[in-house]
Amino acid sequence: MAAASEAPGDPSPEDFVYGEEDFVLQGTGWGGEPGSAPSRFDRALLEGWSDRMERGLFRYRLGPLPTRVLPGPMSLVAQLNVQRGTERRPPQAVLSLRQPFDPRAFNFTRMRPGEVLLRLRRAADEGGGGGGGGAAAPDYLLVAINVSPLEQGHVLLLPEPDRGLPQALTAPLLRGGLEAALLSAHPGFRLGFNGLGACASLNHLHLHAFYLARPLLVESAPAQPLCPARGLSLLRDVPAPAFLFYAAGPAGLETLARDVCRAAEHLTDTGLAYNVFVTRGDPPEGAGAGAGAGRGLRVLLWARRPSFGAKAGAAFNVALCELAGYLPLPAAPLFRDITEAEALRAIREHLLPDPQLLRLGEDLARLLAG
Repeated sequence: MAAASEAPGDPSPEDFVYGEEDFVLQGTGWGGEPGSAPSRFDRALLEGWSDRMERGLFRYRLGPLPTRVLPGPMSLVAQLNVQRGTERRPPQAVLSLRQPFDPRAFNFTRMRPGEVLLRLRRAADEGGGGGGGGAAAPDYLLVAINVSPLEQGHVLLLPEPDRGLPQALTAPLLRGGLEAALLSAHPGFRLGFNGLGACASLNHLHLHAFYLARPLLVESAPAQPLCPARGLSLLRDVPAPAFLFYAAGPAGLETLARDVCRAAEHLTDTGLAYNVFVTRGDPPEGAGAGAGAGRGLRVLLWARRPSFGAKAGAAFNVALCELAGYLPLPAAPLFRDITEAEALRAIREHLLPDPQLLRLGEDLARLLAG
């Protein structure tokens, strides 16, 4: 990464090398099972994040945030974060679903070096390499602080920023993000992607990752099969209906990453924007899928009408967090008074009508089965 405004005493990133033995496959539920202590990855990320907070590298100091679950069947998690609403960098202008990277605009090569926590890479004998169109993890992922954090531990995963890739999800980046999810032992470690026209605030390839110590309905709700051979289903009884992909463990990550990105590219081809969310979760059949089924990784893909620029009068932006049922809210009255019905109306106005969503699901099932 190119040096940018380095300050004396800026800390250097930790070189975090991992192998499959570091993946946490058990003990990641909400019941406090054995094995749910922080992993090596969790400790490295959170200790580095707290260090940067103490050094003043964030735009504001983040303390405990008021949080409540809205009454209603969706169990929406509302959280008050006034400073993110007032002090974050203004989003860049996005005018197209395929907008090229602009090196003149702010991008991640201009971060202070001290903002980078980890240089995340697989052990040399376990794969890697980001070339080609496959889903091998990149040579490395930089784990950097989000200087306007949503929550404790809010970071960005950046695949070789000097390459200047636009904000269009790639299989190698998603594969690396899925592996990062397995490195965490915290059930509330989530990752996500905001595409162009879907509230991406910066057109330079990145994933968000953060810790939210609350369960979300999207982890456990049962889904309707669409293409069982490719693990594709439709998740309907959630705040924002989504296409669901699932991997039971590390062996399925490469295929899952490729399939999600093929589906996302199809959405772009048809003029739709998209968001992606990664969380630990139950098999697509739901929590009652059978004894010993365990929890794997759920990847949600939302298709939506493109939105370019901030919408006048909107109470909050609808990006990956809101679609998943987590509402970071910028104002105390809104946090105090918002109801589930009001939140769902704001979320769903960006989504496709049910008949169009079902037709799109049929198209994706044919695409992935072909």
